[in-house]
Amino acid sequence: MQHYLKFSDLDASTYAYLFSRSALIKSKFKAYEKHQPLTDRTLAMIFEKASTRTRVSFEAGMYQMGGSVVHLTTGDSQLGRAEPIEDSARVISRMVDLVMIRTYEQTKIESFAAHSRVPVINGLTNEFHPCQIMADLFTFIEHRGNTSRPLDCLKAITVAWVGDGNNMANTWLQAAELLNFKVHVSTPSGYEIDQSVAGLRSSDSYKIFKDPLQACEGVDLVTTDVWTSMGYEAENETRRKAFTQWCVDTEMMSNAKKNALFMHCLPAHRGEEVQAEVIDGPQSVVWDEAENRLHVQKALMEYLLIGKI
Repeated sequence: MQHYLKFSDLDASTYAYLFSRSALIKSKFKAYEKHQPLTDRTLAMIFEKASTRTRVSFEAGMYQMGGSVVHLTTGDSQLGRAEPIEDSARVISRMVDLVMIRTYEQTKIESFAAHSRVPVINGLTNEFHPCQIMADLFTFIEHRGNTSRPLDCLKAITVAWVGDGNNMANTWLQAAELLNFKVHVSTPSGYEIDQSVAGLRSSDSYKIFKDPLQACEGVDLVTTDVWTSMGYEAENETRRKAFTQWCVDTEMMSNAKKNALFMHCLPAHRGEEVQAEVIDGPQSVVWDEAENRLHVQKALMEYLLIGKI
């Protein structure tokens, strides 16, 4: 049994398979061809953090593959309240085939997985967001590579991460080390990445920049996230002041390669972490990126339940 709790849980050859499989599944979706390998399978979705894209993409994806969905929140279940998470895992995993959890601490999802009889997927934690980076990389491959040899176009690229050293940044670092590309990281002082959290073997796959403009120089992809992630709302005003210089603007994009792409995991705040001219401009692929959550997660769920086809 394979869980998917962080990006480094799978190896490069498995990602090559998943990206190619995502392309096939997407092509069937666009052609209105049925693809229902998960008939009679049930996905339990557990949300301690609210979501739009995560819920819609997992729920729609499971239904499209012939399965069914049970939606749980902390408000309508015992998870994290009167019942230990280990007991919830033992019970829920006897009744469903797959579990997706979107929560706060990574330790919580790891504890659930340790006591689950079925695969567990990380829909987002404070530390990691692996499904989003899968979608981001698949989107880059669609625009700049070949889905029949999906990893080839990633080997020589450089990605600029501008903003908070958060779960997205940690996951980009894991992806870079595993798939052999580089990440330029620029964060405000006090919001740096922590290599130990990302669990990297070395710092060879990334470089730190104090100036976000320099971080974007000559890169293939510029990406960012909101300044205040869910669960850190009390820091909102402090972060607004600290992150002022970390708004991805047209100058940063012009410092990247001419054909560089811009990505954002959404929701976005125009005028804060990104200028409207950038996210709504010709280099932005955020809507493809958002849609691709659906397709890569369908490929992931199929793989976790059936294996390689």
